[in-house]
Amino acid sequence: MKVLNKLSMFVNLLTGLRRTTRGAATEKDPESGMSDAALNEALRRARAAQPPPVVWLLGKTQSGKTSIIRSLTGSPDAEIGNGFQSCTRTARFYDHPADAPVVRFLDTQGLGEVDYDPAEDLAFCESQAQLIIAVVKVSDGLQDAVFDVLRAVRRRRPDWPVIVAQTCLHEVYPPGFEHVLPYPFDEPGWETRVPSDLTRALLFQRDRLGALPGNGPVAWVPVDLTLPEDDIRPADYGLDALWSAIQQASRVGLDQRLRDESDREGGQTDSFSQAAHQQIVGYAMTSAALGAVPLVDLAALPALQMKMLHKLGELAGVRWNKRRVAEFSALLGPGIVVGYGLRLAGRSAIKLIPVLGQTGGAAYGAATGAAMTFALGKAARLYLAHAAQGRSVRAEDVRKVFDEALRRGRDLIKTFGQKDGS
Repeated sequence: MKVLNKLSMFVNLLTGLRRTTRGAATEKDPESGMSDAALNEALRRARAAQPPPVVWLLGKTQSGKTSIIRSLTGSPDAEIGNGFQSCTRTARFYDHPADAPVVRFLDTQGLGEVDYDPAEDLAFCESQAQLIIAVVKVSDGLQDAVFDVLRAVRRRRPDWPVIVAQTCLHEVYPPGFEHVLPYPFDEPGWETRVPSDLTRALLFQRDRLGALPGNGPVAWVPVDLTLPEDDIRPADYGLDALWSAIQQASRVGLDQRLRDESDREGGQTDSFSQAAHQQIVGYAMTSAALGAVPLVDLAALPALQMKMLHKLGELAGVRWNKRRVAEFSALLGPGIVVGYGLRLAGRSAIKLIPVLGQTGGAAYGAATGAAMTFALGKAARLYLAHAAQGRSVRAEDVRKVFDEALRRGRDLIKTFGQKDGS
């Protein structure tokens, strides 16, 4: 009977979604039996067990760190400014997305200021980070505070790759000069294609840093990441080169976490698609962590997925109501509903087996929960994108997206697990 009851969980998820759209969510969900406090505690334990990877942005104030976060994540500048939280006296972090983070950015404040001692920041950030990006403004030749930290880090961690982003190129351009296209800095002889003042500034900083201790690679990436209102085109100059350097230097799969290759291939490069992908990956990662935590109530997974669907609706500007929930359920079809129940039932049953239930059950639950969350989110994203534009979507398209995402989800989370072990 317990196994059969799991078959109704997907229906309960959607009916719970419909119910909470009528007003504020209740303190306890009668369908899942999961209170807000219990869900938050389960999420806290899950994130503590499998925290997101950490990217350390090392640079002086106003060097362009926020612009790099904005460009990598697609997140509006205002959200970033309000999202930083202190973690040491002069270091702060920014989790993205906030509800279900796929990456944590660390920022050190005070570099280059009088009486600033970086020892505390250095010890904390070095213990947390999987990738370090030094951010230096090309017009600022006084970067010794940043470079001294880089040298100290590499003495202790000689194999760490370092990316140096040289920012705000346009501030060194002569009047009326525009970006050189195509981007020249990854080709030999770039020095002859850009203004002489810019060449001198770029090479001065590289000479000033010199050769870092250790054998880890060092990538220099000139970028000019501006806002649309700055009227400098393209606004993301050098971003592709930065992504390329990150992919070569990092094992955390940052590109897969923040961008979906299948979206770009299908022409879905709008801000909703990118933001939705990041939320879906974040909730899938949390589902994986949730499934690996012993003694976490199975009701937490549908409750978590309900939070994800609500968030996707907010991003799309579409409110879930009775009609939309029924329409989405019909598009998914009864086969997916039954399959969802059977997978949850399988996870529940395997945990009843002594010994195996403590190891295999956790792995099965983590992979299955993550894959189901990922697939449900991708199917909902397709539906919501059409609903936001007042267009209908075919059931076969929704089911195809769900099936493909179900296969991708398990592999994606497994890949993240391998890359995070740096």
